[in-house]
Amino acid sequence: MALQMTLFEPEARPRPPAQMGRTSFVEREAKSILTPATGMMKSYDFMLNPYRGCQFGCSYCYAAWFSEPEEMARWGEWVEVKTNAVRLLRKERTLPGAKVYIGSATDPYQPVEGKTQLTRSLLEAMVEMSPQPRIVIQTRSPLVVRDVDVLEKFDNVRVNMSVPTDDDEVRRAFEPGAPAIVRRLAALKMLHAAGIATAACVMPMLPLHDPVEFARSLRETRAGKVYTGYFHAGAKQYTTGTRPEALRVAKRYNWTKERYEEAAAMIKSELNLDEQGQMAYAPL
Repeated sequence: MALQMTLFEPEARPRPPAQMGRTSFVEREAKSILTPATGMMKSYDFMLNPYRGCQFGCSYCYAAWFSEPEEMARWGEWVEVKTNAVRLLRKERTLPGAKVYIGSATDPYQPVEGKTQLTRSLLEAMVEMSPQPRIVIQTRSPLVVRDVDVLEKFDNVRVNMSVPTDDDEVRRAFEPGAPAIVRRLAALKMLHAAGIATAACVMPMLPLHDPVEFARSLRETRAGKVYTGYFHAGAKQYTTGTRPEALRVAKRYNWTKERYEEAAAMIKSELNLDEQGQMAYAPL
């Protein structure tokens, strides 16, 4: 089957806005689009990030550590759009049938995706491959629902939705640029209704207003899996770890490992969970 022309062909390069809110955008031609998976992602073959940087700018995001110090200080205020991503992807001879994790260092459905459709274009390219890649998408954005028509064509795909708290005041304190919690829960319900496999990732779990009621809300989404986890340990350049900004906010809320463990135990009891949080990163 011939591949259809997408927004990201050389003849129709993407044109993201110069600015959206506090975030500025630049177009870059990447040297590669797939990164061999290592560390806690080693059960995958590749990681794929359509963007560098992220509008959401969450205070705890470990991905900021992989940028330069001056970029990390402005995390959330800059994003690079990989304009040649689809062309690079189609050249990858080892991609068909591979296990791919989308969104390890950026959110593939951050707001600019609504303008560029870059993530969608990459999915459209992969769904035509034989055999298809096995895809897991990590996001905190309900924009992913836009692409149900593409996702339902994959034989193996799962959407991991980050839902770290039940309290939008807390959400605004830790991730002020991210969508409201109720919208994420609604997105999980819509994905399930469309037959798309889902997981709810309460990772890192942030302060909760009512853990038991939150667990019931998660159950109502019909997510296939629910995972919990605390902040990443360690914090130094080019390694995964929670950023100091988030730890300062957590201290304001008196959010400790002990309080996390108490809340996690209530959620696991209510939902009868026994999985470890790291299982959220397991491929299909």
